Amino acid sequence: MSQGHRSGLNAVSSALLAMSRQLEVRDVLKTIVASARELLDAEYAALGVPDDHGGFAQFVVDGVSDEQWRAIGPLPRQHGILAAMLHKAEPERLADVRTDPRFEGWPSAHPDMSDFLGLPIRYGDETLGALFLANKLRSSGGRPPDPRRPAKPDGGCGFTAEDEELLSLLAQHAAIALTNARLYERSRELTIAEERSRLAHELHDAVSQKLFSLRLTAQAAAALVDRDPSRAKGELQQVAVLAAEAADELRAAVVELRPAALDEDGLVATLRTHTQVLDRAHSAEVTFESGGIRALPASQEEAMLRVAQEALHNALRHSGAERVCVTLVRQGAGAVLRVTDDGSGFDPRAIRRAGRHLGLVSMRDRAGGVGGRLTVESEPGKGTTIEMEVPGG
Repeated sequence: MSQGHRSGLNAVSSALLAMSRQLEVRDVLKTIVASARELLDAEYAALGVPDDHGGFAQFVVDGVSDEQWRAIGPLPRQHGILAAMLHKAEPERLADVRTDPRFEGWPSAHPDMSDFLGLPIRYGDETLGALFLANKLRSSGGRPPDPRRPAKPDGGCGFTAEDEELLSLLAQHAAIALTNARLYERSRELTIAEERSRLAHELHDAVSQKLFSLRLTAQAAAALVDRDPSRAKGELQQVAVLAAEAADELRAAVVELRPAALDEDGLVATLRTHTQVLDRAHSAEVTFESGGIRALPASQEEAMLRVAQEALHNALRHSGAERVCVTLVRQGAGAVLRVTDDGSGFDPRAIRRAGRHLGLVSMRDRAGGVGGRLTVESEPGKGTTIEMEVPGG
């Protein structure tokens, strides 16, 4: 076996292993795109997952900076070459995508491309997405090809038949990895729904019974106040006992409400999933970034998740923000959580004077309860930043 062939097999094996390790759909998509670009030595790679309305539900790119991607604009529609890859069963190689009759141009901020290789990702009869590669690097001595150059005189493409075969192999395994990730997310959603239903029944059975007894005892005490004060005193003592029991029941229920995902996946993955769901559900752009995070004590992770959820709720429901960014970074043995929005902002002092806290008291209590600290920076018209710092353990 030649050294080059062995190296190619190792690269394919590494790519397949990387895909199999991911459970979140978004992470699987990113891994597929990055693996395809590296494996075939392309300047750009992209993967589009179609929606039911003629566009893409998700479109992941590699080789394009975040700044470039924002400048390009909204997700593309299913037209031209992109549509062909979703509706054709076979791969397609083009020497110059710009000369193809189906080419319909691209936004002004879009990088220029020439060599093109694309194919659908299929699982059975279902098309899960389409994978695209552009600008073969080795075709110009390891440098990005000049996008202004004309198509090769012989009509050849920088991507070879061997590249096409490798990409087809990668796509077959990508279909399996993507299907598994979807099944995992759906099963977890069902588990969460079942757990919520069970807790709702337990809350109803335990706490509501205590509250019903509390109400009857309080009514009895009220009836006895005038004619039998000593018995009324005994009934009021029972009211205190029942109230304490009801509080204990509620505390136990709240402890059990700790998200299962937090125990299974950790804080980073749970926050990433939560922000992805909110990004799809709201018109505002919701992003998440993390770096260097170590596992924190369970109480601190739960407190940070709850503070993030409360801050996100405020930003998305009350601020009118267009962008909300959640960051979680390591700081010494601990971590710092920031939720920043570009919304309407507010005067924290005025909020306190008016008695409206937007959950700030609850967030401060959660931070203080785990040895942390919460700070709020906001001004009318200048957005809001909520920061929670914990020392770790």
